[in-house]
Amino acid sequence: MEKIASFRIDHLRLKRGVYVSRVDRFGASVLTTFDLRMTEPNNEPVLDIPAIHTLEHMGATFLRSHAEWGARTVYFGPMGCRTGLYMVLEGQLTSAQVVHLVKEFLEWTLAYRGEVPGASAAECGNWRDHNLEMAQFEARRYLRDVVAAPKPENLSYPE
Repeated sequence: MEKIASFRIDHLRLKRGVYVSRVDRFGASVLTTFDLRMTEPNNEPVLDIPAIHTLEHMGATFLRSHAEWGARTVYFGPMGCRTGLYMVLEGQLTSAQVVHLVKEFLEWTLAYRGEVPGASAAECGNWRDHNLEMAQFEARRYLRDVVAAPKPENLSYPE
């Protein structure tokens, strides 16, 4: 069996960033999957489950409600390794084209007050496992250190 693309990225050299993970074509449609790498793999602690779960709810709500990107949002959710999130958008896009969108999401998350969207028993299969404060801590750290002023190594996978 062939090794999938994401397993071919050297996670020992991978930094935090906003990366194009893959581009898929389905007939006339093109989908771009972004790797929103919030922690440095194998060098930093992973995101805790309540924080990443809350970031998933916040990101999905923000993106699907966005005036420009809502109709182009296919998916937003956590990586199994808990070092970041995946964002799938319609269109052939680059990291530079969406970094402003990621910044908007993080700023919206930081300003958010109230109940986590979709965090009730009727709306979520694990509704008790959320932590807005920790999600905001991780969002602040990612925005400050990476997304606010990304370097080239934060926008392209290591060679």
